[in-house]
Amino acid sequence: MAENLWNYEREQWNSGLTALCGVDEAGAGPLAGPVYAAAVILPREIIFPGLNDSKKLTAKKRDVLFDQITATAEAYSIAFVTAEEIDSLDILNARMLAMNRAIEGLSIRPDLCLIDGNRDHGSSVSITAPHMCLVGGDGKSASIAAASILAKVSRDRYVTGVLDREYPQYQFAKHKGYGTKLHYEMLDRYGPCPAHRRTFLKKWEARRT
Repeated sequence: MAENLWNYEREQWNSGLTALCGVDEAGAGPLAGPVYAAAVILPREIIFPGLNDSKKLTAKKRDVLFDQITATAEAYSIAFVTAEEIDSLDILNARMLAMNRAIEGLSIRPDLCLIDGNRDHGSSVSITAPHMCLVGGDGKSASIAAASILAKVSRDRYVTGVLDREYPQYQFAKHKGYGTKLHYEMLDRYGPCPAHRRTFLKKWEARRT
């Protein structure tokens, strides 16, 4: 775990804040399934070997870190927004809603939330807790990196453990709902199911008409 992953937290601790929360989401891009978000308050400068942006880790390493983070965090919360909600809101507002839900689910009220990315609002939903945005935060902040892992692992487990069983014909365990060649082949064969984000399928639908 890189020493500089605590730089942003240290800056806030030195200013007098104590409960710092990392927030990130996973699953904004797939054609199906929910978007997940996690909020995590870690003990000060705890060491998680290999902690990094979830996208840079293997699935096995993410699973190990997931267990370590959930066992030792001062507080954590995982939330999601359904495909139906994504269609009614749009994905940006859905991401903000998922992050708000995760923050609101914490057992400790955070002094400040470190939000991955450069967006803190959509057209109708905004991050309501005190916060600062950090572009590339999942590779710069230990708290955000931890949140990225909780969100990613939780979503993957839902897609492979629930959606894949409910709709086995789409082979969700293989593509996690992303727009792969296999996924589009299954859509061509079976059409969309209730887990699909219909607003994400407009180009696919246009090709079929």
